[in-house]
Amino acid sequence: MDWSIQEVARLAGTTSRTLRHYGELGLLEPSRIGQNGYRFYNAQSVARLQRILMLRELGLGLPAIAEVLAGQTDTPRALADHLRWLRQEKDRLDRQIGSVETTIRKIEGEEQLMAEEMLDGFDHTQYRDEVESRWGAQAYADSNRWWTSMTKTEQEQWMLAQKQLAADWAAAAVAGETPTGAVAQALAERHARWLGSIPGTPGSENHTPTKEYFVGLGDLYVADDRFAQNYGGPANATFVRDAMAAYAEKHL
Repeated sequence: MDWSIQEVARLAGTTSRTLRHYGELGLLEPSRIGQNGYRFYNAQSVARLQRILMLRELGLGLPAIAEVLAGQTDTPRALADHLRWLRQEKDRLDRQIGSVETTIRKIEGEEQLMAEEMLDGFDHTQYRDEVESRWGAQAYADSNRWWTSMTKTEQEQWMLAQKQLAADWAAAAVAGETPTGAVAQALAERHARWLGSIPGTPGSENHTPTKEYFVGLGDLYVADDRFAQNYGGPANATFVRDAMAAYAEKHL
């Protein structure tokens, strides 16, 4: 059994053009090509696409994905690794949902709020495997050392600052600011300074994120619904991505 390129694109939430591009890069070859030139994909091809999409969600670029696929020829084992990560992510999101629900309930009931309750599920160590797979063990060790050196109050203040930055991005998008305009570019500069202050991130040794890292994060904000929601949805995330890309082109 196989599926046409249009069917696969629709089910994957992508485009036929994207699938053809993956084919041109050698990432995803069709299982057969019909007499009319249409591409068709069998179960093995779709399983490979599933791996590509999950790696994209982890923020990897296409060259990096090609390297991963070349080194992981055992598809079931690779998918098992992805499944383990997805389950960990589900557990983290469940904890975050419970944390936010508790915060809302206590604020409405004028109860005492505890930092431990508000930050449950937001522990950055949940990302250890993801960080190490992208940027190496040293990157995680540096950022972990920095984070754990903070007091609970300092951690809470840092997270509130991050949320304020996301809120300011969303407000600028809703206000109709342009990605290359002064407001958006000032936010992009602020975003770059924030990222550069986090030890272990690419470029942090110079207190400035690398161009590839900065642009890649912008792409991730759009590609991953978890990040898009931080900015008020996909449309706002697209605004953030475009502003970051414009800033990176001129300053990084």
